Amino acid sequence: MDNALFGIENLDVYIVLGILILFGLIEVAAGYLSRTNRSSNDWIQEVGGFFGLSVVIKPLIVFCAYLFGSYFFSSSQFALSHWSLFLALPFYLLIDDVMQYWYHRSAHEYEFLWKLHRPHHQAEEMGFFISYRNAALYYIIMPNIWWVAICTFLGLAKAVALGLILKQAVIIGSHSTIHWDEPLYKWKIFNPIISVIERIFITPAFHHAHHGKSMIDGISDPNGNYGNMFSIWDQVFGTAKFTRTFPVELGLENDPKEHWTASYLYPVITADNPNSELHRGFKKESTKTKEPIFIELEKGKNYLYCQCGKSKNPPFCDSSHHGSKFKPLLFEAKRTGTAKICNCKITKTGPFCDNSHLDL
Repeated sequence: MDNALFGIENLDVYIVLGILILFGLIEVAAGYLSRTNRSSNDWIQEVGGFFGLSVVIKPLIVFCAYLFGSYFFSSSQFALSHWSLFLALPFYLLIDDVMQYWYHRSAHEYEFLWKLHRPHHQAEEMGFFISYRNAALYYIIMPNIWWVAICTFLGLAKAVALGLILKQAVIIGSHSTIHWDEPLYKWKIFNPIISVIERIFITPAFHHAHHGKSMIDGISDPNGNYGNMFSIWDQVFGTAKFTRTFPVELGLENDPKEHWTASYLYPVITADNPNSELHRGFKKESTKTKEPIFIELEKGKNYLYCQCGKSKNPPFCDSSHHGSKFKPLLFEAKRTGTAKICNCKITKTGPFCDNSHLDL
C-alpha cells in the first residue's frame, strides 16, 4: 500500500526539517546566536533531545506498536485505510491534540510527571529547540507518540504525515524567538485576523506566557496555556490566558540548574544537589501554620500568594506548587499597611485571613 504523502517518500520528514531550518535561519539572521546566554548544558539538552526523540524514541515506539499490533490485532492493520484524508486528518489531529493537552497539564499537576517535564521550563530563553527539551521518559510514555503509531498501523499514514507537518509548524513557531504574531496585535487592521487565529491555534504570545517565570508580572501563567497546536482546549477547560504580550523573565524560580544527565535521564540518573527536585531524597515540606502572618503591603503593588502551603517564603509563592494542582493567587494591594494573610490555607477570602484557623 502507498503511504507516501503526495506520492513522495518521506516528504513529511523533509518538510519538518525544512521548517526547522527555516526558523533556524530566521533566528540566526535576527541575531539570536549573538544574543543567547545558553550554556553547553542547554544546547546538549535541546539538540540532543531532538535527535534522541527523532532518531531513537519515536522510531522505536512505532516499531513496537507495529510489532504488538501485528501479533495481537493483525486483522485491524490498515483497517481505516479507506478513509479520505478529509476525515482522517481531523480524526488524527483532534484526538492527538486533546490527549496532548491533558498529558501536558498532568505534567504540571502530578509530581513525577513534573520532574520529567521540568527541563522544558528550565530554559531561560525561547527558541524552537526548546520543544524537544524534556526527559527521555517523558516522551516514551507520551500518549501522542503512541497515537502516531496506532494511526499509522490502522492505515492513516498520510493523515499522520500531513498532521505532523501542520503540528510542527505551529509548535516550532510558538516556541521560536520570532514573534510572528506581534505585528498583528499592534496594527489594528490585522486585529480581526489575529483574534480568530489565537482562538484556534497556539500563538507565540500565548505559549510564551506559559514559559514565564512567575504570574507576578501579570503576563505569565506557567500553570495555564497548556495547548499544543490548538488553543481550543485551554478555552474549554478554563486554563487559557490571552495577554498579547510577552514575559520578560523565563525559566524557573530557585533553579539549581542540574547537569543535563539528570534532567534527561531522570529517574535512572538523579541530581547530586539535595536542593534539586531531581535529587533522590528531595521532599517538599509543608510551611503552613495555624496562625496568620502579618505583613506590610504597598498600595498598587502585585503580590503572589502561596496556596499550596509548601513555599519557603510564606505567605508568598516561590513556585513550590509546581507538580501539584495548586496555583498561586495574584492580587493587588488596595492600601498600604499591615495585612493579616492566611497561612492555614483554608480561608474563604484568600489571601486574607477570615479566622478559619480557629476551627482547626
